[in-house]
This record gives sequence, structure tokens and C-alpha cells, in this order.
Amino acid sequence: MLIAPNHYIFKQAGVRIFARMKPAEINLKFTALQDRIAADFDNEKPDIKVLLFLIGVQELGQGPRKFNKRQKEELMHIANCKLFSQMGFYELEGQDQDGWPHWKLVKTIPNYAILEQEMLIKSLIITYFEENGY
Repeated sequence: MLIAPNHYIFKQAGVRIFARMKPAEINLKFTALQDRIAADFDNEKPDIKVLLFLIGVQELGQGPRKFNKRQKEELMHIANCKLFSQMGFYELEGQDQDGWPHWKLVKTIPNYAILEQEMLIKSLIITYFEENGY
């Protein structure tokens, strides 16, 4: 069932999944993305939080630097807003005096089960990296 441009809801093992891809494809592409980033950064396989942090740094647009704990949390929030803006849940309001983007919630994000949340965020992360040429 189509519920947003290029996003579908379907059930697997009784669980609603909201994504552009089927779960098997999401998991394969996500693992490949993790492996590629691990190889490119000569580091261990990044988890979802690390990928959100990387997206946040990219969206901030100020290059890599040291961030304190609160800034890291804000970067992950920026990433979530950017990812969910793909589905129309957030809109960019603008930037503050320090150049940090600020988003506003324009429609309520449905309450998804844990598996749904994981598959959705993986799908959005994959799409983000693909659309940014990675």
C-alpha cells in the first residue's frame, strides 16, 4: 500500500513495515553501507547512532570537529529531522546565528513498533546516503 511518495506499508510476520524497500533488501543494503563506511573510515562497523551522527555533521555543514555530548545529541536530532523530512514530517525553519539548522514538526509521526522503527530508520539512512552519492 502506497502511503507517501515511494514509501510502502506491508506486513512481514504480522509487523507493519513502512519503507521504500522490503526488509531483506533494507538489511542487505544497510549492512553494505556499514561495511563501506567502516572501510572508508578504517574503523569498526557503525551502528545507527553513529550513522545519524555522520548525517548530522553533514547537514550542519561545518566540517568535522570536536563536539560535546549535547552537540552530538543535537546532531543526531538534526539527522532525524532531515531523514523524516523525506516523508513530510519535518520542515527546515532556518538556521540560528551559529549556523545550526532548526526544524519544525509539520505532522505527527505515527507510533511505530520497535521493529518498524528500526526498518524505517535504516531505510531512510540508506536513501540519504544514496541520494548524496555515497
